[in-house]
Amino acid sequence: MPEPIAIILAAGKGKRMHTELPKVLVPVCGRPMIHYVTAAIRAAGIQRIVAVVGYKADMVRKELAAEKDVEFAVQTEQLGTGHAVMMCRDWLLKQQGPVVILAGDSPMVRADSLKSLLEKYEARQPACLLGTGTKENPTGLGRIIRNSAGEFQGIVEERDATPEQKLITEVNLSTYVFRPSALLASLEQLNVHNEQGEYYLTDCPGVLKKSGERVDALCVLKPSEALSINTPEELAAVEAEMHRLRTTDCRQ
Repeated sequence: MPEPIAIILAAGKGKRMHTELPKVLVPVCGRPMIHYVTAAIRAAGIQRIVAVVGYKADMVRKELAAEKDVEFAVQTEQLGTGHAVMMCRDWLLKQQGPVVILAGDSPMVRADSLKSLLEKYEARQPACLLGTGTKENPTGLGRIIRNSAGEFQGIVEERDATPEQKLITEVNLSTYVFRPSALLASLEQLNVHNEQGEYYLTDCPGVLKKSGERVDALCVLKPSEALSINTPEELAAVEAEMHRLRTTDCRQ
């Protein structure tokens, strides 16, 4: 399999964090959260990384200056996650291997989960592979819809979900592996006909599915990987989980 590349979505301001820092530079257990993401990517064997920066981009560039092989794409307008990936078009046009996309505000991502996704991608060669997980309280997260055979059918955001769909505990955790040509094709079909007026990366799997492409979802992410950071309360929860995991590891 040709070498993969990772795209980290790191352009956000993080308004609810009540800080002037770019969200991905907010410290988690004393370390800017984006470093946990780059460390997991490298531990999974991915050497090329593109960070999409936007708000206070120079600060993020400076923080990652010592990271080998990190390149930068700039999202000057905050027009959604799909738009952020559109800013990587030059890289995608040259890419042959899989494209791994992660959120920069998810410091709990694990290298072994990324390895599992890449292994599954290599074995089945889908247009898109979603890394999903289960969460006891999935409030606010997109639910994974499967058919009776267990095949991926789509992502339903909570605001659009029926009462029955809201009971689904398998959720989208913003971790994807795409075939580069399929990703480019799906990005071209995105639109802003939604409440936020933004281009959503979460629409890409559905676009590909409707066009007849193979889209798989692998429920491989651990419950702790569902912990992303958007508020001070979520930051506290992530730090508590990190401390818990470190204590557990020490006892083994």
